[in-house]
Amino acid sequence: MKRLSVYFSFFISFLHPVYSHAQNFDTGSIFSVPIQLDSVTVCNGFDIKAFIRRVQADTTFYKAFKSMRLVPYDAVNDIKAYDKDGGIIASYYSKTKQNRPKSCRFTEVREQKTTGDFYRRNGDYNYYTAELYDYLFFAKEPVCNESDIVAGYLDAPGPGRMAKSEYQLKQLIFNPGSKVKGVPFMGARESIFEQSEAEKYDFKIVQELYNGVPCYVFKITPKSGYEHSVIYDELTTWFRKSDYSILARNYSLSYHTIAYDFDVRMKVRTVQSGSKLYPTYIDYDGNWHIFTKKRERVKFTIEIAY
Repeated sequence: MKRLSVYFSFFISFLHPVYSHAQNFDTGSIFSVPIQLDSVTVCNGFDIKAFIRRVQADTTFYKAFKSMRLVPYDAVNDIKAYDKDGGIIASYYSKTKQNRPKSCRFTEVREQKTTGDFYRRNGDYNYYTAELYDYLFFAKEPVCNESDIVAGYLDAPGPGRMAKSEYQLKQLIFNPGSKVKGVPFMGARESIFEQSEAEKYDFKIVQELYNGVPCYVFKITPKSGYEHSVIYDELTTWFRKSDYSILARNYSLSYHTIAYDFDVRMKVRTVQSGSKLYPTYIDYDGNWHIFTKKRERVKFTIEIAY
């Protein structure tokens, strides 16, 4: 079993900002599981089937991450590793700038400091979360001729260990509910829109404002009694009503087997800049362990300004 492959796989009326007491249930969803709606959504003749198809086929979230590679930005990076008692044993803090002269991007480190055993003696990262962070957000050498075209974005992964890990992470982050291949002992538990898994969850759709923008909020939580037999403890997505672009998403996942266990929470926020949407804030809190390897408890945040 490859340690990285397993770990990185772990990785929606503003007049009624909370669920109405007159809640309704749609029973004609494409996976035959009732969806709880607020009264305003029902009165507006909301098309459940079309909405779920949009959720499953969304590419706006991934496009936002692809687009960030095409523009200059400043970032504040904060990574901390913890012991079992919550004490900080290693940390990394930096201020970086993505430069993009012509058709290439590269990362300029303007300020950096580390503590503890963040790096090994040979300069490699001592934590796999940090290694993935570097792979995703830093370009130490120029990377050229990229685009934000998303057609075929979940095609087969490229060669190499990190490319496979990135592909699995894409499945989890950008297409939640899809099956992530290559993770043992999980069955189809990540396939939350399949009948066998969908019946273990409560699905709710309400309307509310997010930073003043009208949104549909799609929330998934385990039904009572299934808390310890599912993967998603929460999946909440804010869809902008005007075009269904994703403005924010919260993830909470956990699972335990003999071979591995994980408990991961993540928040992702986006911002509109010009005609495009970009990620502006990511908050990750992960506790995971793989048999025979040391447990890793790492939190990180990245704040991005365009």
